[in-house]
Amino acid sequence: MDKIIIASHNEGKVKEFRKMFEEFGISVVSLRDLDFHEEIEETGSSFKENASIKAETIANKLHAPVIADDSGLVIDALDGRPGIFSARFAGEEKDDEANIEKVLAELESVPEKERTARFVCVLAVAQLGKETSSVEGKCEGLILNERRGTNGFGYDPIFYVPSKEKTLAEMNAEEKNKISHRANALHELRNAWSEIF
Repeated sequence: MDKIIIASHNEGKVKEFRKMFEEFGISVVSLRDLDFHEEIEETGSSFKENASIKAETIANKLHAPVIADDSGLVIDALDGRPGIFSARFAGEEKDDEANIEKVLAELESVPEKERTARFVCVLAVAQLGKETSSVEGKCEGLILNERRGTNGFGYDPIFYVPSKEKTLAEMNAEEKNKISHRANALHELRNAWSEIF
């Protein structure tokens, strides 16, 4: 295998994959490179199901191996919400600020030590004629009751990582990429590489 498709238009995400696949001598192609803009309906009830649906649908359409990810924020005090609905927690328009406001409002009366949460990322690898494989990465933290930091995106300003004494939004890209759920999922993918391919 000399080429793999990453099911994303997000250049930042694709860059992380490129870096990893370089060491295996495999070139990475994004959906943007292929001018593929078809919306794929994620009808699963878990990160794994949604990542698999995306990877398998695109692999079947483009006849090539595909990696797709699904990720989101899981908050224990909210019974695992927003979960697979993280991007549109406050509505279909995927508004980061509105999503943060909704989380803060729902956690208003929850004491600090009970505000445990994690970011979860599942990577699914679909190959024609083979069963889809998946790996999972997590980043553990706490939800603050106020925003801190201006880097990153999504819930980063309220997601505090105790081991670093910072929110994800207070970290630079290099720091975040060492501990993020996606970095951990990529690490798992690297470890499982020979079994998957």
